Amino acid sequence: MNNLRIMTVALTVAVALSAAGCASTPVPNEKLAVAKASVERAENSGAPALAPVEMAAAQDKLARAEKAAADRSEMQATTLAEQADVDAQLAQATAEQQRSHKAAMQFDADMAALREEAQRSSNTNTNN
Repeated sequence: MNNLRIMTVALTVAVALSAAGCASTPVPNEKLAVAKASVERAENSGAPALAPVEMAAAQDKLARAEKAAADRSEMQATTLAEQADVDAQLAQATAEQQRSHKAAMQFDADMAALREEAQRSSNTNTNN
């Protein structure tokens, strides 16, 4: 009877530890999914061309996070996935800032051209 009780306790502990191990797996997987989505959004926003350094960092950390997850290094996978997510968000924001800056520069150039044209028209009208 005593052996049966020990076996039952051992089995219960084994099941509990197994369940705890399975419960921790979704965390890196969830973080990896978030990081992948962020990297994809950054790629679609033009970050590879407009923020290549930030984009490369995000892609590198995502690849390293995936490898760590495959190696069952859950803590490292989670940390790298979180860093990849932040790097991808930075790449996307940098790309958006670059586009905004380019648009502002174009707007300023267009306004200068309009002012110049208006000035020429004003000078032509006063000379006639």
